[in-house]
Amino acid sequence: MKLKPHAIAGLASFAFIFAFWTSTLVSELFLSHDAVASVKQAVVYAFAVFIPCMIVTGATGFAMGGKSTHPHVVAKRRRMPFIALNGILVMVPAALFLNAKAGAGEFDAWFYAVQALELVAGAVNLSLMGLNIRDGIQLTGRYAPRLGGSGA
Repeated sequence: MKLKPHAIAGLASFAFIFAFWTSTLVSELFLSHDAVASVKQAVVYAFAVFIPCMIVTGATGFAMGGKSTHPHVVAKRRRMPFIALNGILVMVPAALFLNAKAGAGEFDAWFYAVQALELVAGAVNLSLMGLNIRDGIQLTGRYAPRLGGSGA
């Protein structure tokens, strides 16, 4: 069964990006340059688990979706290339660049420009992945809204 590995890897991937994004924002706004450098290094180290989670999510998703024309599957399939390309072309290179700059103590205009780009790219991926999670939950039918009554 591919559903459980897909769900676990997908939720873990979302959690990683959320943790990267929030720890970056908190360290940039409230902590020292040393803390920012530590966060940047931790993000790069976390790639050892994060990237395999993303690969498992994509592979199991494509395997389960097959050639389905279900609207939720089609929507998830349409979003995945944007999520993947955003990660491969923007987020991973930005994280590596920011780690190198922060490790060298170079908090210059380039650092902050790339940091802003990374935060925007992360927010976009969180949004798209959140939509995929919503559609996946709807596909399972586990959390269908209650019909009738006020719930009281």
